[in-house]
Amino acid sequence: MNQELIKKIQVRIEKGGYEKAFLLDLFERMFLIREFEEQVKFLFLEGSMPGTIHQCQGQEASAVGVCSALRTEDFITSTHRPHGHALAKGLSPDEMLGELYGRTSGCCKGKGGSMHVGNMDKGMLPAIAIVGGNIPVAAGMALAFKLKKTDQVVACFFGDGATGEGAFHEGINMAAIWDLPVIYLCENNLYGASTAAKDTMRLDRIADRALGCGLPGKQVDGNDVLEVYENTVEAVKRCQAGEGPIFLELLTYRITGHSRRDPCHYQPDDEKKAWFDKDPILVFPAALIASGVCTQQEIDELRTGVEQQIEAAVGRAQQEPEPTLDDLTTDVFCAPAASVS
Repeated sequence: MNQELIKKIQVRIEKGGYEKAFLLDLFERMFLIREFEEQVKFLFLEGSMPGTIHQCQGQEASAVGVCSALRTEDFITSTHRPHGHALAKGLSPDEMLGELYGRTSGCCKGKGGSMHVGNMDKGMLPAIAIVGGNIPVAAGMALAFKLKKTDQVVACFFGDGATGEGAFHEGINMAAIWDLPVIYLCENNLYGASTAAKDTMRLDRIADRALGCGLPGKQVDGNDVLEVYENTVEAVKRCQAGEGPIFLELLTYRITGHSRRDPCHYQPDDEKKAWFDKDPILVFPAALIASGVCTQQEIDELRTGVEQQIEAAVGRAQQEPEPTLDDLTTDVFCAPAASVS
């Protein structure tokens, strides 16, 4: 494990005065995402789950750090890699697994699937799989909040590849000129599918792209859940003060393929080792134990509880009913025309 990162987290724990319950909750939510993703990966490989998946193992600290700083009434928008964001925002494993299995118990009643999970009651717009497609949508949502004079904010997740899309530049520019309450969150895992981010732009920092539209851009360690949390807290305050949007580049790494068929041959071995040593599921509990927050036994018990929770949720989802033909005409914008005899 990366000792430098562990020590950095220790310092934040000691300076932040965080309660034990909060710190353990951060780890529990990160491990919930990891265990969920590992179970889903197995279920897809054995062929028992339909569709396709894009997973986020290794990026748990970014999702949990951001969403821990948000309220239920604050919204997030997500991407084709949304499982971690959804679980971090409060969606349950049951409603998530129901959706991935295409069952009526799913968060979108089995009609969205892996790339379109969401729950408006919990502050998550159903995910948008089009790369960069959620960025102008987030600006539109934030404009609605501003016009309604609420103090809600929108946290918009996207990957490094999305910053090359026209929708990215249009969306953040719109948010900037109208001082909209949006936190733009680029999860820079170094690759857009199999293409290295460094090969797609001349800048060293993706965060600097925000400067062209007049909003601040900051680079954050996306594997340090407390650093992500603290920066998101400050970003929320900025938005609520009417100071406009902010761009946070969360440096992280996925320890799985772009999709389930990706063997990751394009990732150099030394790069993978360096980032695997910074795996938030390993370094954060190590920092908690080193700081005297908890014991290894407490971490192990927490892990066991999460594993049992996911296993039980899988069993329940597999028994839930599938949509019927009649469900084709529900949850649509317009009722079907009356049949003509």
